[in-house]
Amino acid sequence: MNKLSLKMLLMARLVAVAILAVAFAPSPAPAATVTSSTYESQVVSRTNAIRSAHNLATLRTKQCVDNYAESWSRWMARHKRLVHQSLSKVLDACDLTGVAENIAVGFTSGNSVLKAWMASPGHRTNILRSKMRYIGVGATQDSNGRWWVSQVFGTRR
Repeated sequence: MNKLSLKMLLMARLVAVAILAVAFAPSPAPAATVTSSTYESQVVSRTNAIRSAHNLATLRTKQCVDNYAESWSRWMARHKRLVHQSLSKVLDACDLTGVAENIAVGFTSGNSVLKAWMASPGHRTNILRSKMRYIGVGATQDSNGRWWVSQVFGTRR
């Protein structure tokens, strides 16, 4: 066997070993999947942590408020439109005297959307509004995997 044939044989074996190594290598663990429930819990938890750091009352979830937030995030995801809902419906249906809403699209976690909202004066004001007592959060992924979020706040006198 000449030198060239020997080199080609060795090269072929190296390629075969490399292919086998790739074929039998363990698959990487799939990226952690964020569920709507996880996303929403992060928003509530992070919002209350921020409010606590500013010596404000923590917010309680209220089913009626939460229903409107979840319904609205689904609507925005389905229509792919970032718009506020009519908050007068939330006021009446949930027996509230004040409401506010933050909405967002494209943030991959509850923590990341809170960071963005806190950097925005209007959203920050809603989060830190001292009169608010209730919170509802909806987070829905659209058909492209983008998150649509509605955070609704409420208060009663």
